[in-house]
Amino acid sequence: MNRKTFLIFTMPSFMMMVFFIAIPLFLVFFQSFHFKQDILEIVEREKCDPFGCKTEILKVPVLDEKGNRTKINIWVGWQNYKNILQFEELNSIIKNNGYSWSAIQSIDFYQALRFTITFTFITLPFVLFFGMCLALCVNNLVNRLKGPVIFITLLPFIITPVIGSLSIKWLFIGDGIVTSLLEYILDKDIAVFAKAWSIELLVLFYRIWHTTPFAFVIFYAALQTVDKDRIEAAFVDGANRFQRLRYIVIPHIMPLIVFVTLIHLMDAYRVYDEIVGFGAEGFLNSLQWMTYDFLRLDDSGSRYIGRASATSMLTMIGIVIILIPVLRRVFREQKEKKN
Repeated sequence: MNRKTFLIFTMPSFMMMVFFIAIPLFLVFFQSFHFKQDILEIVEREKCDPFGCKTEILKVPVLDEKGNRTKINIWVGWQNYKNILQFEELNSIIKNNGYSWSAIQSIDFYQALRFTITFTFITLPFVLFFGMCLALCVNNLVNRLKGPVIFITLLPFIITPVIGSLSIKWLFIGDGIVTSLLEYILDKDIAVFAKAWSIELLVLFYRIWHTTPFAFVIFYAALQTVDKDRIEAAFVDGANRFQRLRYIVIPHIMPLIVFVTLIHLMDAYRVYDEIVGFGAEGFLNSLQWMTYDFLRLDDSGSRYIGRASATSMLTMIGIVIILIPVLRRVFREQKEKKN
């Protein structure tokens, strides 16, 4: 393919990436160094009581034609990041309590960081393991059963994340079916949504249940490309099923295992839907939830857009950091193949 043809085919994608990824990312980065502040004006108001009247001088926000507060962007440098990371409070906690993670989690960012990292790396091996197991099982079914089984297996992934999390929540909340059954079996009251640890387990379970079908369909498609002659040759040589899986199947589909890993890491690190669906914001906090929380109106009618932008940039930095080891391995393998 010559350069002109290459540019013709790639230019539309490149323009879309510039307008919908690069420019918004730059604007978020730029906004993270700013703080929107109300424009104030000094007014005199007369306050009267039974003892007489007196004039007060007040600072009030300037309103526009629609009655909304007018604001101005002020350059604050790294202050938004400092307000989120709270290094001074962190140093104080470490001096007084040592490296006690329970004490460090009193700061919202580190509580969100702990949950986000835990959520990402605990769910990953389960998604890969169950996805591979389902793919191997379906691959060995008779052809007439494969279609219905694949359809049923893909249902959790088809459901919208918030709707799926609400469905699971209704099974466990109050007098839900599962809760009622457990209370009947154990003969005691159960409140799944009264403790942070039980809600976190439920959130982890839901992500594994929702994402495993994605890994399954990728691995199942990859299994169709495995060289059957090598499998039969290994069988003739006396290799058992586990040995054939370890030395032939897994090395063959390893690029797709890496692909699923990359997608899951990027998606799970931005966990948000589960917290909304389970109504767990009172117990759990993630980096993506912090971004949303800063964008909500507070009691004074203000949004902390600068802090929300800073949290978004910190989330992106975290994603890049966790992807580096996987990408380095892929780059190393590709380099070895070329050599």
